[in-house]
Amino acid sequence: MTTPVPNSIFKTRVRDESIGGDNPFRWQDVSSDDIFKGKKIIIVALPGAFTPTCSSTHLPGYEAKYQQIIAQGIDEVYCLSVNDAFTMFQWGKHLGIHNVKMLPDGNGDFTRGMGMLVKKENLGFGYRSWRYSMLVEDGQIVKLFSEPGQADNHPEDPFTVSDVDTMLAYLQQR
Repeated sequence: MTTPVPNSIFKTRVRDESIGGDNPFRWQDVSSDDIFKGKKIIIVALPGAFTPTCSSTHLPGYEAKYQQIIAQGIDEVYCLSVNDAFTMFQWGKHLGIHNVKMLPDGNGDFTRGMGMLVKKENLGFGYRSWRYSMLVEDGQIVKLFSEPGQADNHPEDPFTVSDVDTMLAYLQQR
């Protein structure tokens, strides 16, 4: 039995050369349907841009093995975080991310709908996403790899099952 992804609107910024100048971007609303309808999508959800595990291992792992994931019949890989579009763009640029698409959930609406919004006030982060990855087919969650111990103000940042190798092994055995 599958569960549908939350119906959300993501506030994104897209490059638009017709604008010109130093900041050729415009706002574009992207819906859950725009991302998931009729597609096989991997979501990599993590606590925050520029944070240690997210920047050193989690996102770079999916970027490094992007082609292997796509070869399993996946249409796209998105990195989702409760950060704004500007931060997500700069983080992706800083890490040299060219394949994985950055998906800002600035208000945490999608993350809240997933039941994955947690307080990280112990780190001064406010509300953030719990770390997980998932396979979504045509808007339905097929497989969810959620890190153990989901809780507000968790004293640790578990990273044991949402990694790229776990997802790739799952995709290859399907």
